[in-house]
Amino acid sequence: MKISVVGVGYVGLVAAACLAEGGNNVICVDKDGNKIEGLKKGVIPIYEPGLEELVERNTEAGRLEFTTDIAYGVQNSGVTFIGVGTPSSADGSADISAVKAVSEAIAKYMTGRHVIVTKSTVPVGTHKVVSDIIKANTNHPFDYVSNPEFLKEGSAVQDFLKPDRVIIGTTKTEIFELMTNIYAPFMRKSSRMIFVDPASAEMAKYAANAMLATRITFMNELSGLCEQFGADIEKVRIGIGSDSRIGKEFLFAGLGYGGSCFPKDVKALAYMGDEQGIEMTIAKSVQAANYRQQDRFAERIIEYCKENGLTQIAAWGLAFKAKTDDIRESPAVRCLHKIIEAGIKVKAFDPEAMENASRELGKAVEMCEDAYQTLEGSDVMAVLTDWQEFRSPDFDTIREKLSRPVIFDGRNLYSPDFVAGCGIEYHSIGR
Repeated sequence: MKISVVGVGYVGLVAAACLAEGGNNVICVDKDGNKIEGLKKGVIPIYEPGLEELVERNTEAGRLEFTTDIAYGVQNSGVTFIGVGTPSSADGSADISAVKAVSEAIAKYMTGRHVIVTKSTVPVGTHKVVSDIIKANTNHPFDYVSNPEFLKEGSAVQDFLKPDRVIIGTTKTEIFELMTNIYAPFMRKSSRMIFVDPASAEMAKYAANAMLATRITFMNELSGLCEQFGADIEKVRIGIGSDSRIGKEFLFAGLGYGGSCFPKDVKALAYMGDEQGIEMTIAKSVQAANYRQQDRFAERIIEYCKENGLTQIAAWGLAFKAKTDDIRESPAVRCLHKIIEAGIKVKAFDPEAMENASRELGKAVEMCEDAYQTLEGSDVMAVLTDWQEFRSPDFDTIREKLSRPVIFDGRNLYSPDFVAGCGIEYHSIGR
C-alpha cells in the first residue's frame, strides 16, 4: 500500500519505518529540511533502540523515502498518517495548530479519494475539527480515522511491531477493514484490532496515559508514608502487584513520570474537563503530586549538602527514563535545576541525553564522558535515571572517589543492605 506519514518525531518516524517494514511504500514528510537531509544520509534525529536499523534497511529496499514536499507525499499515497507534535499550551491545553496546518495541506493536495489517519495525541473532538478543515479545502471524498499511538519511548519499535492493541476510530466498517489490512503484518498470531468511534479513540489515549500516570503517582505518595512508618515500598509493590486485579506494571516508586506524553496528556485531560464543566480532580492532583515528588527528592539532597557543608554532587542520568535521549519534563532535569538554584555544583553523565540536556541546563552542569568521571571532586552522588548500566556499579570506586560516600537513589536501583555493607550511606525512595 502507498502511505505517507507527516512528522519525523517519535510518533511519525517510528510509524513510517515500521509501516515500511510491513511491506508498504512509505513517504515520510517533514518541514524541517535539516532533519530530512539527515535522514536521507542515515542520521536519525532521535534515539530509539532498533529505529536506525529499521530506517536503513527500508530506505535501502526502496520502501521508505523522505521529503519536505507534502504535496508529493499526499499525491503519491492513498493514506496519510498525521504524526506531528501537539505540545502543551500555557493553559494546559494541547496545541493542535500543527495538526490543523497539515490537515489543510492534505486537503489542498488531494487528487482523489483519500484516507486521513491521526496518530498524534489530540483532544477529544479533534476529529470534527480536522474533518471540517478538509471539507472546506477540497471537493474530493475522504475518510477520517483516529488511530492513537500507544508506544513507549525506549521500546517504541517493538511496541509498534508487536502491539498490545490497535484502536481504530472510524464510523465505517470498510475503513476499519482497510486499517486492519495495514496492521495485518504485525498481528499474524492474533488480531488485537479494536473498532470504535473517533471520539472514543481520542478519549482512550488520554484515559490510558492518565491511568498509568495515576498508578505511578499513587505509589510515589505511598513511598512517603512508607518512609514515615518504616515500611518498604518495594515489598508493598510486590504485595499489591500480586493481586490480579491490580497487576505489576507501573508500580515502581521513584522520581515520578516525565517525557512528552504523560505530563502533557494529564494537563490536557484536566483542561478538557474544565472546558466542559467537569472537574477532573484526580488528574489535577496527579499532576501536582508528581512535581511534589521530584521537588521533595531534590530538597533532601540540598538539605543534606547544606547541613554538611557540601558543594558538589555527581548526577547519574538526565533523560526522563532509560533507553531514550528525551529530556522533556525529565524529573532528573527538574531536580538538577533546583539543586543548581541552591548553589550546589553538578557534574553529570547520561548515555544518550547529554546533548539535549546541555541545551536545557547550559554551563550550569559539567557534562562528563562517563559515570565515574562525575565522581571526581564530588561530595555525594544522585541516581536520577534508571539506565541499565547504572544498576551494578563499582561501589568501591564510588566510596573511594566521593569526599563523603553517600548515594541518593531516586530510582531504587540498589539494595540498601548491600550498599551499606560497602561502606556507603544510602538514601532511596520509600525504604
